[in-house]
Amino acid sequence: MVVAFKVTGDEQGDWAVLRVSGELDLVTSPVLRQHVHDVVAEGRHSLVLDLSDVYFCDSSGVGVLIASRRLIRSCQGELRLILPAEGAPDGSHVNRVLGALGVRRLFDVHPDVDSATDEEAGPLSA
Repeated sequence: MVVAFKVTGDEQGDWAVLRVSGELDLVTSPVLRQHVHDVVAEGRHSLVLDLSDVYFCDSSGVGVLIASRRLIRSCQGELRLILPAEGAPDGSHVNRVLGALGVRRLFDVHPDVDSATDEEAGPLSA
C-alpha cells in the first residue's frame, strides 16, 4: 500500500493555511518543515496547520510541529492547529500523540479552519 503525503497551501483572510494529509513521519516531516519555512519566508506569520487528514504522526512529526511553533513565535506570529476530535473513527491521532507526550498545551487547537481563522473563536481546551 502506497501512502500519499500531501501539503497544499491556501489563504483565508490574513491567515496562511497548510492542509496536510497522510502520514507525518521521518520521511515526510521535512516536506512539511519546508512548506512552513516557505510561508514564513513569504512574510506570512499567521499560520494554520490543518492536520485533520493526518492519520499517523511520529516523534519527527511532533518535532516539526514544535519547531514550526518556535519559528512562528520568533516572528511574533501565531500558529494554530486543526485537530478535530471526530477527524478519525477514534479521534485525531495527532491530538492523541501530542497529549500523550504532554505537549498539546503548547498549541492553539481548533476544530476547523473557520474557527482557527476567526479572531473571536477561542481554542479548544487542552
